[in-house]
Amino acid sequence: MRSQEKLRRFEEQISPHLRSAYNLARWVTRSHEDAEDVVQEAFLRAFSALDSLRGDARPWLLTIVRNTSLDWLKRNQKPAAVGYDDAPDATEPSPDPEETLVIARDREKVRQALEQLPGEFREALVLREMEGLSYKEIASAAGVPLGTVMSRLSRGRDWLKRILSAPATAKQGETAAKSEKGSSTR
Repeated sequence: MRSQEKLRRFEEQISPHLRSAYNLARWVTRSHEDAEDVVQEAFLRAFSALDSLRGDARPWLLTIVRNTSLDWLKRNQKPAAVGYDDAPDATEPSPDPEETLVIARDREKVRQALEQLPGEFREALVLREMEGLSYKEIASAAGVPLGTVMSRLSRGRDWLKRILSAPATAKQGETAAKSEKGSSTR
């Protein structure tokens, strides 16, 4: 493939997914700066491997971002963890100030609850609920069987509900996360 043609294809198929790539990298690395570095490295890898792209570019790119993030964490010896600052921008009219405060408080509660989940549950929930990937795409991106994705999503959602419905103490969520971490290998 000619350089100009490859660059055009990259701009058309890969570049539109920059925000999703950053979001996933930010969740995995828990750092804005590291996520930027990971995305840059992932985009270089994606450009180099563009000839191997078959089908939908988004799950293909997110697989590269996921693997690059995990490689980054291994190189920098950081624990695999996830974080998320903000939800995507809403397209509805702006709420009144009181409603804005309630939304921000709820968003923060969900973010804190997600941070308490083990990485494999957070990853599955981020890819499904925030990035909109199908179960099959998540299985492909994470390199696990479809049943494992279904299990992680179900257990992750249940765990998230328990954390959010428990009295608001971070220690309880952390204790629950530590006690169930041993059974999270699936």
